[in-house]
Amino acid sequence: MSEAIKHECGIALIRLLKPLSYYEEKYGTSLYGINKLRLLMQKQRNRGQDGAGMATIKLDPAPGTKYISRKRSNASNYLHDLFSQIYWHFKDVPPEQLHDPEWLKNNKPYIGEVLMGHLRYGTHGDNSIETCHPFLRQNNWITRNLILAGNFNLTNVDELFQELVALGQYPKEKADTVTVMEKIGHFLDDEVQRLHTWFKPDGYTNEQINSLIFDHLDIQRLLRRASKKFDGGYVMVGMIGHGDAFVMRDPAGIRPAFYYCDDEIAVAASERPAIQTTFNVHISKVHEIKPGHALIIKKNGIISEKRFVEPAPRASCSFERIYFSRGTDRDIYLERKKLGELLADAVLKAVDYDFKHTVFSFIPNTAETAFYGLVEGVETRLNEVKRDKIVKMGSDIKPAKLEKNTGDAGPGGKNRGQRRKTTHVYRRFLFARRNDVARIRRVLRYSR
Repeated sequence: MSEAIKHECGIALIRLLKPLSYYEEKYGTSLYGINKLRLLMQKQRNRGQDGAGMATIKLDPAPGTKYISRKRSNASNYLHDLFSQIYWHFKDVPPEQLHDPEWLKNNKPYIGEVLMGHLRYGTHGDNSIETCHPFLRQNNWITRNLILAGNFNLTNVDELFQELVALGQYPKEKADTVTVMEKIGHFLDDEVQRLHTWFKPDGYTNEQINSLIFDHLDIQRLLRRASKKFDGGYVMVGMIGHGDAFVMRDPAGIRPAFYYCDDEIAVAASERPAIQTTFNVHISKVHEIKPGHALIIKKNGIISEKRFVEPAPRASCSFERIYFSRGTDRDIYLERKKLGELLADAVLKAVDYDFKHTVFSFIPNTAETAFYGLVEGVETRLNEVKRDKIVKMGSDIKPAKLEKNTGDAGPGGKNRGQRRKTTHVYRRFLFARRNDVARIRRVLRYSR
């Protein structure tokens, strides 16, 4: 990609698969969805420093009632501010009503079965509330309402904008998020109209056709048509007014996305550990959304992962994996450690093996894991050199000679004898950090 990184964000999607009364009975709260979304976003806070937002959809609302709610915050303590405003709606509710999910759904906002969260880490533009996701595309037809949030950087926004103009639209903004939303929204309108035209000659009323559209709206076809010109890395999460939801991932797997499903809930997020710890599930139960595929959750609760574009050669974003993601993910941890190990030869050459006058450390904190890998890599190289020295000694191995040769292992030079001492320093460092290592292992307990 030729453009600068513009979005490094976090997404979260929760779909409650049971009636709200089920969660009240089992977990003792009708706010189960909100509570879990808050925790899921909190565990991805590394992905948002500029703002956060959330939106909910109520399934099967009565006409004339509000079924979409959205709240955004760009305060300095944005997550606390965001959910404080949401929980404010329930603070004066009497206990008997607070534990009555049907009353809450009919009378309070944010009590819905489909929930979306977004954390914004913007590296360009202003930090106004208008730049915070999710974005809404509203319509009086329930099936044409679209809510969208994403972690993406499309490199051909100008081309997509001009395509909207060519379709006859008159976009009010040229921002990439709005352009993408209008592109998907255009084909959503088209698919809804196609179905309406298909069923109308059969004598169905418009109200009946709405229900038929709920069942027959083909999200895979919609995303395939809408994304033909998308160029770049993206994970986009969307909710449609009647209750369908999706998470679509770019064909090269540039941006990360994971999901977990059981008979109670379907959840998707940018990071696997957030799902593991929020829902207390093993790593084997959390799946990666395949590149070029979309996780699709229909209103009726049917869940599928379908390909909407031909996958391309894998090209994961190095910034996402090496710096931006939480190091508690099993694969991220091992990759960072391997990265440090691969630097061992270059580091040894750069310092000319002069350990006496070299200090090894790491900056920033996310480089700590790579440092552990570097230490192991250096020790491995030293052991290889020592092994070669011992082999060259043949049968003439005496304790003093062995100590001298292995102590001075490596290329000649007056400072080479410091290696063994430095290795001990490394070991002492690792021993001193054992509590941190133990902490990491505890967090990774589901990865074993």
